[in-house]
Amino acid sequence: MSNGTQGIQLTRSGSGILSWLTGKGEKKYSAKVTKPFWVIVEKEISDQVRSWRFVILLAIIALTTLGSLYTALTNINDALKAVTDPEKAFLFLKLFTYSDGTLPSFIVFVSFLGPLLGIGLGFDAVNSEQNRGTLSRILAQPIHRDYVINAKFIASLIVIGFLFFALGFLVMGIGMIATGLTPTPEEFVRIIFFLFVNVLYVGFWLNLSIFFSVKFKQPATSALTGISVWIFFSIFYSMIVNLIMKAIASPALLINPAYQIYLERIKLALMRFAPNVLFSEATSTLMMPSVRSLGPLTMEQLSGAIPGPLPLSQSLLLVWPHITALIAASVVCFVLAYVPFMRREIRSR
Repeated sequence: MSNGTQGIQLTRSGSGILSWLTGKGEKKYSAKVTKPFWVIVEKEISDQVRSWRFVILLAIIALTTLGSLYTALTNINDALKAVTDPEKAFLFLKLFTYSDGTLPSFIVFVSFLGPLLGIGLGFDAVNSEQNRGTLSRILAQPIHRDYVINAKFIASLIVIGFLFFALGFLVMGIGMIATGLTPTPEEFVRIIFFLFVNVLYVGFWLNLSIFFSVKFKQPATSALTGISVWIFFSIFYSMIVNLIMKAIASPALLINPAYQIYLERIKLALMRFAPNVLFSEATSTLMMPSVRSLGPLTMEQLSGAIPGPLPLSQSLLLVWPHITALIAASVVCFVLAYVPFMRREIRSR
């Protein structure tokens, strides 16, 4: 009886240990399992980084960045010759803003090439998957449909963020090695905010290209539409605004300074509908602390003002509407892409 009782007790204890080990193993296994959303994000990041178009765009942006940095380093002494320069205390920021005319500065290159990067990463996000017949296979899996479009946006935004922050830290590193100087805490924070605005600006074009990818069936059509919108805002929009201002201006009232300021404010409000203008004003305010206003000022407003750089908090107050507008425009473009994608009927080929 004792042996049988001991055997029963051992059996029970063994089954308890086995169940405990099994439960512990399941917990370990469940902890290692990645959620389906992040699996799709990792797959999209891998596809983006390994694609030839990303390699080509990365090479172009890296070369232009190094070119603008070389121009700034070779002419940094000329930029500091003026004794009354209010930005002498912000020498490190000139690595991103200074240009002698041969090559544009880093800010100008980002304003020009950033939209191409966003359009290049998103113009075939949805329609290429649907044309190949892989989108229906992905949605046949037990995952939510919104995981697909959300993961495509998040993956591309992560790639853009890593790219711009890597380029920004590369410029800072080369600048410290070449000049022997280190950025002050305020300069470092300004550069971080500047890189963040870069990501927001390119993220807007990314969302716009994803919207065109959902709207049109052919990737070539969505790419050409995105490039057309970029060219329109970069070249033709300012011409249209100038024509509008010329049409509404009254020649008899142009001698009045108050009327001129009124027209200038209307023009500025119309120009700020262009994302490149928002980006240019935001980055110039962050990287040039001497910028004290983004609108027209009267002589009465300037009288008694002491020339000097604005503190970081005041610069952020000036650019906060621009940052909010870029975020709002990105959200609107993403919603315009999200709603049709969720309602679309997707069939296998």
